[in-house]
Amino acid sequence: MTPQSASAAPRADESCRPSPAREDRLADVGTRGELILASGRRAVLSGLRWPDEPALDANARAWLVAFRGAPLILTERGPEDRWGRRRADGIAGEAEPVDLAGGLVAAGLAYADAGEAEALCRPALRALEEAPRSAGLGLWAGGPLAATDGAALTARAGRFAVVEGRVLHVGERSARTYLDFARRGEQGLTETVQKRTWRTLSEHGLSAATLKGRLVRIRGMVEIGRGPLIDLAGVEGIEVVEGERALRR
Repeated sequence: MTPQSASAAPRADESCRPSPAREDRLADVGTRGELILASGRRAVLSGLRWPDEPALDANARAWLVAFRGAPLILTERGPEDRWGRRRADGIAGEAEPVDLAGGLVAAGLAYADAGEAEALCRPALRALEEAPRSAGLGLWAGGPLAATDGAALTARAGRFAVVEGRVLHVGERSARTYLDFARRGEQGLTETVQKRTWRTLSEHGLSAATLKGRLVRIRGMVEIGRGPLIDLAGVEGIEVVEGERALRR
């Protein structure tokens, strides 16, 4: 079960609305996968979370550099970011076209994630994570972090992580809801969900009743409070993954 996009301001459908496709060429690859185009424009691939680890960063960049000089079909989405770049879907090559975002995700060199966008405009990218996750490739070499591994989560403080665990307790409060993955007195992940996001989750069938006891996959920035925590940025940051082959223990 993969949740749908949450509504936000600007509305998710507006941030994902594609512009007419246009042709360009890849001149170079900049920091964190920035596409430097022959036209002088710059873009970033839509729906990707670039890896933090230096070795994987280098591998992902090398994968893209292989398409330098290749013709690109770009479909831009949403407004420019603070650096004057547009999010875009990129198809490289002519004889055998390659979806750049899909190729990076399938190789385990990037996560499918909305990032700073309002929604994951290409939710199908999530399905491409299955093969590298099952094979332990790239970003998935150690598997998703366990929600009960307090030490590993603490080591990820300030960085993006994908975490898996079973929801043991759901605490609904007036301002936010807490999803606890560790027993009282043990170190483990707590996910905080702001009131507005919790309402959106309920609209997608995710509630205290449907989440408690379920195995889920969380993605977001790890922070440290009394213990490691992730504040759920939107409905796409949580997936119920009960029954996936890769998670059968």
